[in-house]
Amino acid sequence: MRKTKSTIGFVIAILLIILLANPAWLPFSQETIAKINEIRQNSFLLEGSWKFTMAHLLNLLFAFAIIWVIYTILKFILAWTGDRDERSRTISGLLTGLLRYLAVFTAVIWGLNILGVDTMAVLAGVGILGLIIGFASQSLIEDIITGLFIIFEHQYSIGDIIILDDFRGIVRNIGVRTTVIEDAGGNLKIVNNSDIRNFQNRSRIPSLALSEPSVSYSTDLRYLEAVLKKALPEMYQKHDDLYLEEPIYYGVTELGDSGVTVRIGAYVNEENIFIAQRQLNRDLKLLFDENGIEIPFPQVVVHSAD
Repeated sequence: MRKTKSTIGFVIAILLIILLANPAWLPFSQETIAKINEIRQNSFLLEGSWKFTMAHLLNLLFAFAIIWVIYTILKFILAWTGDRDERSRTISGLLTGLLRYLAVFTAVIWGLNILGVDTMAVLAGVGILGLIIGFASQSLIEDIITGLFIIFEHQYSIGDIIILDDFRGIVRNIGVRTTVIEDAGGNLKIVNNSDIRNFQNRSRIPSLALSEPSVSYSTDLRYLEAVLKKALPEMYQKHDDLYLEEPIYYGVTELGDSGVTVRIGAYVNEENIFIAQRQLNRDLKLLFDENGIEIPFPQVVVHSAD
């Protein structure tokens, strides 16, 4: 739907440019057409006073249509070059955000010039140098600089799974100021780039999915280990699309109140870690049932006094 709207806007902008580039085609007097041409020739001059006529309106439409077409073409090129991998998508997204700000800034300056406003005087009046210095100490500049470091240091890219504080999700977008993270439930967390600290990137190396079932104290551990030694390769063959390698038996991790806890793990891609944990738990439960290995559960013993 968004692509359709962009295409329609692009076509309309092209038609506006063609029409407004030929003011003689417009149903206006020769005086108005001459005024359009005069304003267009001087639209980049930085002098004049405020005024607004139909000629100014048409030239504004012409300028905005040109900016829109150039912006759309450059955005298309960035999207096309960003389809190669996640890093290129990340850089493409950042450049698209910068391009959007540049397009708006250009439209404002060009529009003011068309209307006869002395933009240099305006910028000088607000103290543009002082404005930049003032902004440099604000969070806006901090967000932008941090975003650049995140991308060029390759701390994370679009599509990576990161854990920020207690929020785990996939990076959906890295903008000029913010990063958008989506969790497993589809909830979006929008974080200022300067606020992203002490995070974990879980997509760089394989993750370990763990299952830690307990077995009763009456279970012969040597028998259990023999069963696992035979079953784990079969689990890998059955789920080689999920596990990156054969699941591993790590041994006994705890001697609990009612049972012995053992650990089995399998390396998987981070996006599959919860699926793999559920699959391990299911396979081990079925395996224990088939081989008579008891999984203990809490029991209450009641003694009655005679």
